[in-house]
Amino acid sequence: MPTSAPPSNRFERRRAETRSALVRAARQILADSGDTGISIQAIAERADVGFGSFYNHFESKAELFEAAVVDALEEYGRNFDQRLAEIDDPAELVAAGFRLSARMADSHPELMQVLRRRGLGHIHSDNGLARRALRDIEVGTASGRFTVVDPTVALSALGGTLLSLVELRFARPDLDGDEAAANLAEMVLRMLGVPPDDAHEVARRPLPGPA
Repeated sequence: MPTSAPPSNRFERRRAETRSALVRAARQILADSGDTGISIQAIAERADVGFGSFYNHFESKAELFEAAVVDALEEYGRNFDQRLAEIDDPAELVAAGFRLSARMADSHPELMQVLRRRGLGHIHSDNGLARRALRDIEVGTASGRFTVVDPTVALSALGGTLLSLVELRFARPDLDGDEAAANLAEMVLRMLGVPPDDAHEVARRPLPGPA
């Protein structure tokens, strides 16, 4: 006869659910308005949890909003891991990253709005796409695919350009996002040292996975 889970396990599950609800609410607020001055009471109401529950998980709103950004960036990175797992060419990985990001403005608008509003401060973080991009730059440099003097500086250039692309997608939804992303990816590959003809071809290879 099956036995019930120990109360401590139920307690931990409930704690995890409450924390997740607060993080989801913070992500929605960042995506909707970016207004981090909202009250803790309003955040708790949006998360449908008790006001006192907030302090069981976070010491401040700043800590909550930082956790929400990290959560969004990790989801962003996992999406790329799933879609690009079969690609070995560092140049193709960089180009596909730009093009998928442009499409995610439509398919994952909340996530991309969080990136748009808070991504600049996380270009050199250890979470999300940053560490993955730095890895690909280092692999491309070591293999001779890229001619990069300093991978960290290259990451700054790629991160800033990617954020500009995301801003463009939201500011000018009338533009052809796929074409803009491919053109920008080609420019970035040339900046990394990929020959022009090669960069043009790589930036327009078919993307893996669902469209």
